[in-house]
Amino acid sequence: MSDEPEEDLELTSALVPFFVITNGRSLPPEHAYGHTTLVSASEHAATTVRTLTPEARQVLDLVMDGFLSVAEVAAHTHLPLGVVRILLAEMEDANLIIARKPVPRAERVDREVLNAVLDGLRARFGA
Repeated sequence: MSDEPEEDLELTSALVPFFVITNGRSLPPEHAYGHTTLVSASEHAATTVRTLTPEARQVLDLVMDGFLSVAEVAAHTHLPLGVVRILLAEMEDANLIIARKPVPRAERVDREVLNAVLDGLRARFGA
């Protein structure tokens, strides 16, 4: 018998904490929490902070003052993106957070309109 740990035990033991953190839940649908989905705490979230797990509490603290993307939450908490998505789904089910799609990019403006505006500004203010 050797004193070195078995290789199989090392591989599986690293996965146990994430399973415990997520309470065994699986990932929500990919479209529900994309990398750029914005997340913020709901109005009454502060009243239930004591009942949350430390990881969920950390997520809630991050989004308490405004919106953060799911990728930013994962980066700040040092948790894998999948684990953060599961925590967010659990917190949204409990009405602790609000998730919304990011603000879409503005549509491209017609270049002719921009040139007309620029010409008008030059005529008005001289350039």
